[in-house]
Amino acid sequence: MGIDPAWLPSAAFRAVGSRSTLVRGSGPLVDTVRAEVGAACRDFGGRVEHGAGDDFDLLLELTGDTDGTDGEGFTYAREDGRTTVTASGGRGLLYGLFHVVRLGEEAFRGSTARQTHRPAVGLRMLDHWDNVAVHPVMGQVERGYAGGSLFWRDGRARGEPERVRAYGRLLAACGINAVAVNNVNVHATEARLLTDRIGEVAFLAQVLRPYGIRTHLSVTFAAPIVLGGLPTADPLDARVRAWWAAATARVYEAIPDFGGYVVKADSEGQPGPFAYGRSHADGANMLAAALAPYGGSVHWRAFVYDHRQDWRDRSTDRARAAYDHFVPLDGEFADNAVLQVKHGPMDFQVREPVSPLIGAMPRTRLAVEVQATQEYTGQQRHVCWLGPMWSEVLRFPIQQESSVGELARGGLVAVSNVGDDPYWTGHPLAQANLYTFGRLAWDPGADPGAVLDEWIGLTFGREAGAGPHAGVRSVLDGSWRTYEKYTAPLGVGFMVQPGHHYGPSVDGYEYSPWGTYHFADRDGVGVDRSVASGTGFAGQYGKAWAEVYESPDTCPDELLLFFHHVPYDHVLKSGKTVIQHIYDTHFEGVAEVEAAREVWASLAGAVDPGRHARVAELFEEQVRSAREWRDQINSYFFRKSGVPDERGRVLY
Repeated sequence: MGIDPAWLPSAAFRAVGSRSTLVRGSGPLVDTVRAEVGAACRDFGGRVEHGAGDDFDLLLELTGDTDGTDGEGFTYAREDGRTTVTASGGRGLLYGLFHVVRLGEEAFRGSTARQTHRPAVGLRMLDHWDNVAVHPVMGQVERGYAGGSLFWRDGRARGEPERVRAYGRLLAACGINAVAVNNVNVHATEARLLTDRIGEVAFLAQVLRPYGIRTHLSVTFAAPIVLGGLPTADPLDARVRAWWAAATARVYEAIPDFGGYVVKADSEGQPGPFAYGRSHADGANMLAAALAPYGGSVHWRAFVYDHRQDWRDRSTDRARAAYDHFVPLDGEFADNAVLQVKHGPMDFQVREPVSPLIGAMPRTRLAVEVQATQEYTGQQRHVCWLGPMWSEVLRFPIQQESSVGELARGGLVAVSNVGDDPYWTGHPLAQANLYTFGRLAWDPGADPGAVLDEWIGLTFGREAGAGPHAGVRSVLDGSWRTYEKYTAPLGVGFMVQPGHHYGPSVDGYEYSPWGTYHFADRDGVGVDRSVASGTGFAGQYGKAWAEVYESPDTCPDELLLFFHHVPYDHVLKSGKTVIQHIYDTHFEGVAEVEAAREVWASLAGAVDPGRHARVAELFEEQVRSAREWRDQINSYFFRKSGVPDERGRVLY
């Protein structure tokens, strides 16, 4: 098959393409808008006006005196039988066009008073964990579940501009404006992209630029040693700072609109400033100084923890690590240094609390990172629409007057779930996660259900309440909570196969150095993170949330085992005991997956045959895997607790 149109099939442009449109303004992004409208008109019989008259249905107008590519807001109105979009920047006009596309025929009906639309978050980025050369352990894409890299093949840039351009178009249509094109775990081949191979990055930047996508690059902190031949990478060494300044100048010569660097340092074996007795602020600020003359930023990841823990030491807690490392540095980071924080304190689990670091650094620019690639949520073999989870995180009032989305002043970032798979994301329905991230990054307060309806309407057609729309919505809506039901219970997390993280292994990491424990024994399960008797993690939150999480009586049930070790007969707020909750939810989860499989089967004939067949095949694997999770989890806890299922079901 060719390039899958995803949420931009030709039919999505019918309302625009069947009318007359005037595009006013000039510049590269205005040219993109004009080309989009022209293609739609060729498909559906409309026309692009070129004169100064008033015989047109849609006006798309750049009001600034330059292209103003950074201007992202736009105004929309429907008055006197005409739809008008105006913007002061080229990106804004492009986003305004896609707003009209999402509205479809509604954009040309009735009247709508002038509306102003602008993104709540300035940077909305995807991090590709793509390896330039195939890594013997991590493969082409680390945590990639959709084939090889879009950008790299056989150690070089793929040289396939049409597919990369189509990707940039999809991203612009949901509001994403930046892409990091290589893995945060920078290997030898990737390191050279910064220097003698920057031309390959410039090629990608050139292809993405017409859709307003800025290119970023992951770099190794040890680059002055690896690439520059220096004996040190000490961030306070004048030679090191000069090397970074010169290297960055060459990057901007090749890519004038380059976005900046992404850095994973002193994390899981990656080099960093600790080797020189320096702080993370020292390291980040060195790179920030090199980028500052050009308007670039460094995204410094806060995923720093002891990955050589002793499981017998109950005082060491991986969840505490980011807060302990970074809060003392609040106010020490440069203005163009962004601390990139995973949304939870562990590692993108199906359920974990919001990271307390997000609410504890008011003098530091923070970016919040989520994971669109489904490392711990089914690896794009399971349906698991993550919109509700991300929405809960972004709306979470971690401070008395501020939500997570409001505190993400440095941007919102997702680990990409895209590869060279014909459907982009491996599982065709996983496209919904990529689209939803973009729309929630634009507006963290948006209703995820409304975003899902947008995606379904664009991808499958705009019928509401019947046909494919109702069926597809039924399959996706609630799928995150279904996945939670048949995997790790009550916030305890992990319980996955070590290394690849697919499928159940209750004790897979229980005695490992990675610090991902559940501490199940004959009497109970969970990690005591209270201040009174545990690791003290609960005390890292502000007073209101610290008090909620401190006690099993006030802790939300869905996070109980994250914060507390409780007996199996502990009664939840639902009225069930912990052990019965584990049994019931795992049976419920399997039943819900089986029901979703039947709903999808009923859509044969209403959905593209190839897409339908791919999803149907993957549902067979999801049902198999969900049953495996149910049987292993229930059998494990029955044998640990000795408590039978009160409903008499077989647990082993």
